[in-house]
Amino acid sequence: MPSTEKILIIGSNGQIGTELLETLRVDYGIDNVIGADIKNPSEISHGPFEIIDVLDSKRITEVVKEHKITQIYILAALLSATAEQKIKFGWHLNMDGLINVLDIAVEYKVSKVFWPSSIAVFGPSTPKLNTPQVCYMDPSTIYGISKLAGEFWCNYYFHRFGLDVRSIRYPGLIGYKSAPGGGTTDYAVHIFHEALSKGSYDCFLAEDTMLPMMYMEDAIRATIELMHAPAEKIKIRTSYNLSAMSFTPGELAIEIRKIMPEFKITYHPDIRQQYAESWPKSIDDSVARKDWGWAHQYDIKKLVEVMMLHCKDLV
Repeated sequence: MPSTEKILIIGSNGQIGTELLETLRVDYGIDNVIGADIKNPSEISHGPFEIIDVLDSKRITEVVKEHKITQIYILAALLSATAEQKIKFGWHLNMDGLINVLDIAVEYKVSKVFWPSSIAVFGPSTPKLNTPQVCYMDPSTIYGISKLAGEFWCNYYFHRFGLDVRSIRYPGLIGYKSAPGGGTTDYAVHIFHEALSKGSYDCFLAEDTMLPMMYMEDAIRATIELMHAPAEKIKIRTSYNLSAMSFTPGELAIEIRKIMPEFKITYHPDIRQQYAESWPKSIDDSVARKDWGWAHQYDIKKLVEVMMLHCKDLV
């Protein structure tokens, strides 16, 4: 039976967007999922694609009307390390882009909106171990500040206008299908490419820096499962904690050596170390597991095996 949904993914060229676009086109049909970004994808898009600047509300409106969009995934953002280099623009893009989409979704009766938050909403005063769903938040980066504010905009639009906005606080995401976009957790992607191309990696975080992480396939599945869940099961309208595993660069290197014994790693922490130290070491995602049945499938061992296998073809 043909899908009645028309889905727009703004930011479809990015790390999450690339894989989400591919997966949703399998689920809904190629012509029913429209990719969109500020420039054309590096590879030819086998399906509808629109040039959209998320700050251009007129252009978003044109595309929503033309394609009769029923769902929007808004992934366009400046990530933690990049936003710290462009503070005002990071806030402008992350905040005004979201509000543009929320306003258009209300006006044109879009049935659902997905917007990603991040563990960057937590800060130095947040409990570091098993960080709970509801706790004190004092983000220390412009990325984290914008994500925390965005969570409350989503919550406001749900309660004020009845807009079905759903969100996940992603941990560090690790995948091989696209390049990372300037985040602090990106070392966990770079390390595999460097291991296979050079046999070594110089890490920008300290050896014992523990952070929550997730394999991209789990993250994409979580996103789609959240969007498929009946509205009455979505109890959190800010953003859900989500977790799969936590590890340090040192622990990741040990797992890589089980496959590649000659691998060497060195550590030269930079400014990103400060961001990482303000974030949780592990996340309590029991609310997501209870509300809509979230369950991860990849642990560190399985993650390393699949990344080493697939990254080998890319170097």
